[in-house]
Amino acid sequence: MEKKIFIKTFGCQMNEYDSNRIYDSVKRIGFIKSQDQDNLDCYVINTCHIRDKAKEKIYHEIGRVKKKYNKKNKPIVVIAGCVAQAENQEMINREPYIDIVIGPQSYHKINDKLKSFIKHEKIEETEFDAVSKFNYFDNIKNQNSKISSFLTIQEGCDKFCSFCVVPYTRGPEYSRPFDKIISEAENLIKNGAKEIILLGQNVNAYSYKEKSKEFRISDIINNLEKYSELKRIRYTTSHPRDMTDDLIECYSTSKKLMPFVHLPIQSGSNRILKLMNRKHTVEKYLEIYEKLVKINSKIKFSSDFIISYPGETDNDFNETIDLVKKIKFINSYSFIFSPRPGTKAAGLSPIDKEVAKDRLIKIQENLFKFQLNMNKSFINKSIDVLVENKIQGQEKFFGRNQYMNSVIFEGNQNLIGKNTSIKIDNVNQNSLFGKIEKNNMKAA
Repeated sequence: MEKKIFIKTFGCQMNEYDSNRIYDSVKRIGFIKSQDQDNLDCYVINTCHIRDKAKEKIYHEIGRVKKKYNKKNKPIVVIAGCVAQAENQEMINREPYIDIVIGPQSYHKINDKLKSFIKHEKIEETEFDAVSKFNYFDNIKNQNSKISSFLTIQEGCDKFCSFCVVPYTRGPEYSRPFDKIISEAENLIKNGAKEIILLGQNVNAYSYKEKSKEFRISDIINNLEKYSELKRIRYTTSHPRDMTDDLIECYSTSKKLMPFVHLPIQSGSNRILKLMNRKHTVEKYLEIYEKLVKINSKIKFSSDFIISYPGETDNDFNETIDLVKKIKFINSYSFIFSPRPGTKAAGLSPIDKEVAKDRLIKIQENLFKFQLNMNKSFINKSIDVLVENKIQGQEKFFGRNQYMNSVIFEGNQNLIGKNTSIKIDNVNQNSLFGKIEKNNMKAA
């Protein structure tokens, strides 16, 4: 008898990828994916530990599930992901409603854990076992059929930035075998993917050695270039230390690699970067930027910024603002520093809350200004849009341009999966709006 499972996913694209692979796995033991949360047999919360109060958000969600199923048969409640890794057995002790806690490197064991729980055993599984995990999932085809599909090529991080929990929740850097990545990409393309986004906690650190050959992310990009059905290639998230010349060269040679580079810097102050243990400088970052823009003038940058890191002075912050104005980042993320338990920065003295808020407002004003200016530059221009889907409940469709801007327009079902020329007539900070150029439509 089939059993219904629902996964609520918090956090990054890698968590979304993990959730999809969990669905692929549990099919083998009779669970089917359900969007209807009523009468579920299993409710999975896939968690993220990057932001502040992540743990509390999870307990709030559990409270909501408890209320929903108050007078119904309780589903198996599974806490997965990075919060599960960080808190493990403690979560079961604090909240008996939780049945299974399973870390991000143990997803391949979920079928066994579900079968064991059905035999009335509370379970915690948080071993770092990336090799076994990927070996397991390599034998299960990725059934994702989205136009834009995620593909994890690397996990973990060895950088140990002083503010970051990833080395503790995802473990050391691990790169998947090159041939397994290409095989999964081929399957995604066969399922209809027109865009593949390569994922990793430190994706450009990808390095897989086989015999005398070392494969880098540039080799993956160059290999994917040959698939005619594939229209676009992206990757995230990268680190300045691993922005090698072979990857930079791809922006000149590849016709499918999008000219949008998300490269987190975190601060525009060398002093703060040193305190963060980032092991790169502002000068090195600018060198990368200048190389890329020189090799491809269409390239635009986005980044991540941690505001009011402990010890940040007004001068440090102003240096960050200066960098923002120099590069004119688009679609960047900025947030006030929040201490993550177990990290070196967790015990440092925080910046005054009001000072932190004022700095966040100032940097976001600058970031949003450049983002809006970028969007306005598309007005009355025709842009190439990969159409992804129909907007639910509307006669409008959604796609993205080469810079990841959301583009909304009226169209028809036949456009899904195709590159279509859209003339932009209006914009806001987050989206572009336009009409199809009927005489200028490209076939997929």
